[in-house]
Amino acid sequence: MSALQSEIEELWGRYRNDEIDAETAGADSLDTLEAFLEALEEGEIRAAEKSGGEWEANEWVKRGILLNFGLRENEAYEYGGVDHYDVLPLRETGDLGARGTRNTPDGTTIRRGAYLGSDCIMMSPSFVNIGAYVGDGTLVDSCDTVGSCAQIGENVKLGANTLIGGVLEPVENAPVIVEDGVSLGAGCRVTSGFVVRENSVVGENTLLTPRIPVYDLVEEEVIYGELPAERRAFTRFVESSVSDHDLFEGGAYKPAVVATDLETETLEATEREDALRE
Repeated sequence: MSALQSEIEELWGRYRNDEIDAETAGADSLDTLEAFLEALEEGEIRAAEKSGGEWEANEWVKRGILLNFGLRENEAYEYGGVDHYDVLPLRETGDLGARGTRNTPDGTTIRRGAYLGSDCIMMSPSFVNIGAYVGDGTLVDSCDTVGSCAQIGENVKLGANTLIGGVLEPVENAPVIVEDGVSLGAGCRVTSGFVVRENSVVGENTLLTPRIPVYDLVEEEVIYGELPAERRAFTRFVESSVSDHDLFEGGAYKPAVVATDLETETLEATEREDALRE
């Protein structure tokens, strides 16, 4: 256990036992929270990590994020000409240039405690929340949201108007995961800890959530909570259990996700446009 983890766990115990709050947190406590946020921003710690092929939440990291809300007072901030009132300032972006990462003007917002790797692009307007991890070479397109603690891999394309949901509580729950090489079409929604495995291509306006079944035509099975690697996925509607109800003339249907093999044409269509990064 690192010194930082020990300090966060000790603060969490005091906070849960009502021994400390935003009014009584002293300089030492705030210094610990600052060091914690800096470690998140450097990618030294993460809200979730892959172990044995499965993603697991780092509970102490999620606790540290919650402490940054519980042990800080709301106050006015200004950064980049933007005034806001929050418990946290926006993330400093001076380090991004050295990484080859850029965020376009007028609407890209990176909250403190968020990590952006090298060669990333954030288009306006877009938002990356505390605890989120955005891997090298990833594109966060216009009107995208990357929620708290979401883990986005390398060389991912998040199409415009895509929502990656956040999960802070309960702390033991793993957040949304989008692995390396994934392409999400415009208007996709990925929520509630869903895992999109590597090199998959997801069609526009697809909703991926553990409550919606994934019909994997490759393995010929129905699964929940994840999309297997190297799949092409899109939304279809299947007959609902209330289809024969008198109120539903013509039947009732519910959404599902269909997953098939990737096709060469699909891969070529989703390759990263290197011209954007020159």
